[in-house]
Amino acid sequence: MAISAVLLAYKEAENLKVLLPKIKQQLDKIGEEYEIIIVDTMKPLDDTPAVCKKFGARYVNQRLPHFGGAFRTGIKAARYDKFLIMDSDGSHNPIYIPDIYKKFVKSADVVIGSRYVKGGKTNDSKVSIIMSHILNFVFRIITGIKAKDISTDFRMYDTKQLKAVKLTCQNYDILQEVLLKMKINNRKLVVKETPIVFEKRLYGESKRQLFKFILGYVKTLFMLIGVRINASFNKNRQK
Repeated sequence: MAISAVLLAYKEAENLKVLLPKIKQQLDKIGEEYEIIIVDTMKPLDDTPAVCKKFGARYVNQRLPHFGGAFRTGIKAARYDKFLIMDSDGSHNPIYIPDIYKKFVKSADVVIGSRYVKGGKTNDSKVSIIMSHILNFVFRIITGIKAKDISTDFRMYDTKQLKAVKLTCQNYDILQEVLLKMKINNRKLVVKETPIVFEKRLYGESKRQLFKFILGYVKTLFMLIGVRINASFNKNRQK
């Protein structure tokens, strides 16, 4: 019983200097064995390797491009039964790690640190909040996942189930893909949420490009519809 804490980093060395000590402090409170994995770009673009060495984090270079490639690299690198993932820009405060863990060990397969349940909050722009609510509404229907915030990646997964799914999305849409495919594999998948405050990044600029972000989700919308229809068809054939 142990935790693999994974952060995907793209020129986030300054943020990691702040976050890593705080993450270790919160994981120490839980009392389980843990590892912290930093998935960096294919080749280092800043001093992230040195920061990892200083704070005892395992440094891994992603093997495939984009956010989706980094996420898949993190999944493959994880060695323990609980997979915790969070942003490396400071928007996810480590103080919520124990809450996510407590909710997870009470019979959950996935726990989401949620901006939109009671007690949650986001400090994002109004435009981003509106887009996020629309996105969550649409993908709740498509995936059948009833959680209110399925577009954030502050989550804890059952590692075995996570490693069992084949993921193909390249960008942030992989966050919806993984939930749908885990549910297809496990019809009784339990997804829970716990409130967090989504904060502004500490240092640097956002890496998200709005046009690519929207285009990626439109493509994924139709892809996931096809995945769900195909899964339903196969299930009916097996009856």
